[in-house]
Amino acid sequence: MMVVDLRPFDADLTGKEAQAVLDLGGVTLNKNTIPNDPRSPFVTSGVRIGTPSVTTQGMKEPQMAQIAELIARILRHRTDAAAVAAAKADVAALCAQFPAYS
Repeated sequence: MMVVDLRPFDADLTGKEAQAVLDLGGVTLNKNTIPNDPRSPFVTSGVRIGTPSVTTQGMKEPQMAQIAELIARILRHRTDAAAVAAAKADVAALCAQFPAYS
């Protein structure tokens, strides 16, 4: 698990917004405060990312790189509904390769 400070990525991006748009893109994580967070705990400047679900499904380092790329793509294009939907399809395709329950 890690906490990621979103400010270097985009100073205007909040953890609350990131959580919401990533959820629309099929990626589940939580907004989270960062050390000395200038934003309130209800908005936050960071997100918390965990790996238990994906490792349980059998994903390894190559898939983690794909997930990181998908997260960045969704956040970069967060105001473009079509781009978020396209990324969601890619998330679904990746998850289909690693079913949670066989």
